[in-house]
Amino acid sequence: MRDLTSDRQPCFIGLIYLSIKIFAMVVGPVAASGQTGIQFNISDSAGRPLPCRIHVKNDQDQPQKALGQPFWHDHFVCDGRVAVGLEPGRYTWQIERGPEHARESGQVDVAEAQRTTVDLTLPRISNLRSQGWYSGDLHVHRPPNEIERLMRAEDLDFAPVITWWNSRNAWQDRSLPDKTTIKFDEHRIYTLMAGEDEREGGALLYFGLKQPLPLPDRRKSPEFPSPMRFVDQARQRDPEVWIDIEKPFWWDVPTWLASGKMNSIGIANNHMCRSRMLANEAWGRPRNVARLPNPRGNGFWTQEIYYHALSAGLRIPPSAGSASGVLPNPVGYNRVYVHLGDDAANGKRNAAAAFQKRDWLAALRRGRCFVTNGPLLIVRANGDLPGAVFQSADQQDFPVGLSVQLTSADRVAALEVIHNGRIIKEIACSDDVSQQVDVDLSLNEPGWFLVRAITDVENTFRFASTAPWYIESDSIKHRISKTSAQFFYDWVSERIERIQKNIADAEQRRAVLAPHERSRQFWADRVQQANAELAGDPPNKNDNESK
Repeated sequence: MRDLTSDRQPCFIGLIYLSIKIFAMVVGPVAASGQTGIQFNISDSAGRPLPCRIHVKNDQDQPQKALGQPFWHDHFVCDGRVAVGLEPGRYTWQIERGPEHARESGQVDVAEAQRTTVDLTLPRISNLRSQGWYSGDLHVHRPPNEIERLMRAEDLDFAPVITWWNSRNAWQDRSLPDKTTIKFDEHRIYTLMAGEDEREGGALLYFGLKQPLPLPDRRKSPEFPSPMRFVDQARQRDPEVWIDIEKPFWWDVPTWLASGKMNSIGIANNHMCRSRMLANEAWGRPRNVARLPNPRGNGFWTQEIYYHALSAGLRIPPSAGSASGVLPNPVGYNRVYVHLGDDAANGKRNAAAAFQKRDWLAALRRGRCFVTNGPLLIVRANGDLPGAVFQSADQQDFPVGLSVQLTSADRVAALEVIHNGRIIKEIACSDDVSQQVDVDLSLNEPGWFLVRAITDVENTFRFASTAPWYIESDSIKHRISKTSAQFFYDWVSERIERIQKNIADAEQRRAVLAPHERSRQFWADRVQQANAELAGDPPNKNDNESK
């Protein structure tokens, strides 16, 4: 068994947004030279126009734009029929529509005054909505007037659009909208009042508030007031507000987890890009690069931290976000699929018409989900979806029968079963795009387990992971790993030292330190409450390296 629990470059949202925008304008000209260019006709299996995303590059690898179509970084979206004006030359193209459709690519030579036509059918490789699964991207920075076209092109069901954060508030000089949740195409929903607080300790995402929080400019106030002040304000305004920890490695994560006020945590996040990885932890706790090297080390570090949270006895579902509009990703590249019930899949009700934001979030809260930026991973354990809690007798192994449905355009060599932070089973996969795998396991202690699929793509961390299932025994309801509790205790202690150096004003320093001091006590208590890895039990072999 292999143990899994063992640079700094700020995001600067406004600066990156502006620089990429300028880059796109410079390298993506629309060369409207008569009829010169490419006519794309993309259809579904019935011959109907299919909204999709298209990447077109010239022989110098420069992205090209299509007049009137939403463009970002290296791609545009369209409704399936689009003419792209281009200068004569050789061009490559790639066409995608989220993970449930096949991908296609090609190369064409464009001659002067010639319109080259690409006619293409983009078939489905899966239809998860028909099985009751609905996808969401929880980190979207794209313009609201483009969002419907973007969601159709990516076959995405739910997208909270971030319109306020530290450096910008879209509602500052205009009235708040009367309607902030918009439903279209029966099964697609987006919201207009999502927000983000991203400062020295990291980023929190807010969904469901009726108006923005009064966040400080991070350039002027990177530490003060504490992000927890705004968490409390949000909860006072609406106890049902959804608060997402945008990435697990932010410095304030131990304090946020200890507060008990977080709803989800982004294990498929914007450091995982379509064509590359961000090779650092930004403002977060850096990983051991020697142990977790680039390019994929950040992805493994992200997962290890999440596993520590689960092993410390916390139950928080995973989420996903792409940060399209800030980082290079398309909308929906990182997404979380949520299951809305077997009745929907069995056709007992009109699932699409009945799809509501509150139902989606309620199912996510229960952990009935998986996250992905590529593979589609539907797993049942003993017939139950992720989030289920099983009961086991003390001192007895717990039998688990896994039924796995894997669909992936990229090769997955093996599925991995993770139990209490360790790989306990590797299940070999075929080269088929879709496959069904059944396997029986026996788990020797309470805690949690999940299934993940990591693709063979080498330049980025392309994977899928289920949310966990939980096992309780007669005497242990929550297994608490001493190693994992100590991991977070040490982390928050480092954070406290950083704050003491960062804030000169004594009163502000005391205010910011207060939630971290409470967090340190929380983790100290967890260490004392630990019921796993006690005296006489060997620690997991890489725990010291992961601190």
